[in-house]
Amino acid sequence: MLRHRWTWLAGATGTLALAIGWSVVSAKTPAKPVDWAALNPAFAGATFVNNPETCRTCHEDAMAPYAHTTHALAFGTTPPETSGECESCHGPRSAHVENPTAELRIDRSSKAGSAICLQCHQGKSRFGWKAGAHHSNDVSCSSCHAVMAKKSERALLVKATVTETCYQCHGEVRAETNKMSHHPVREGRMDCAACHNAHGGTPRLLIKPTVNETCVTCHAEKRGPFVWEHAPARESCATCHTPHGSNQRNLLTAKDPFLCLSCHNYGGHINLPRYNRVSNPYGNGCSNCHLSVHGSNHPSGAKLTR
Repeated sequence: MLRHRWTWLAGATGTLALAIGWSVVSAKTPAKPVDWAALNPAFAGATFVNNPETCRTCHEDAMAPYAHTTHALAFGTTPPETSGECESCHGPRSAHVENPTAELRIDRSSKAGSAICLQCHQGKSRFGWKAGAHHSNDVSCSSCHAVMAKKSERALLVKATVTETCYQCHGEVRAETNKMSHHPVREGRMDCAACHNAHGGTPRLLIKPTVNETCVTCHAEKRGPFVWEHAPARESCATCHTPHGSNQRNLLTAKDPFLCLSCHNYGGHINLPRYNRVSNPYGNGCSNCHLSVHGSNHPSGAKLTR
């Protein structure tokens, strides 16, 4: 269960803002300053107005939905009243106040736009952001998060759930989760964040450094180490399983026995005196005999049969 911890931290304008401990820097960590002129050269020389009432004069329609967001609740004022509340994210607006037609649009690309959010959101789950696939492919914070309106129950997502937000780009994953064998994503018993850290820098944006470490977070009984190990299982679960969905049982990449035969040769490996007299030795699947395909601790488990 997520527990909120309320802390005060320094905002971009030097003022104090109330923030939620699970999503932002700690109280002892100052907000990271933003080079506003780098986001838009028109910001050069602009100063902070520090008066939300000035913003409300024209932007009342934007403040009504904002009042229900986590950010508004963090500042503790609805509508915005705290000095610098608007400009913490929108930058110094003196030039805009003097000339309202000067929109001062902000570069919302991954590198530039995300700097605004990262001034406060520097938590450990985001340490790998700049090395991650999302950042490298120009996915910015605003691609997944809606700051000015509450569209989800948590995380200020642009869609109602984590999964629906991810499906905006990852349509092929949606198709896979509709296959016969799948993780219970479409049933709502887990979401993409169970395995992936969207802000991370690991391969495939996994929550752990490797595929196996991620899988055994839930499938602990497959962790090992085992006395008798199956090399493919030790190396990577993805050797035999596809994570999002499969038309084979147990998320297998191919049907048993063909999956096993991709590594094991056809001829005479059955440990019987007269294996050549056994009709169809593979039966309907290798797992009819080799039950412990992930590994075995049984004294007689060298063949993974028990």
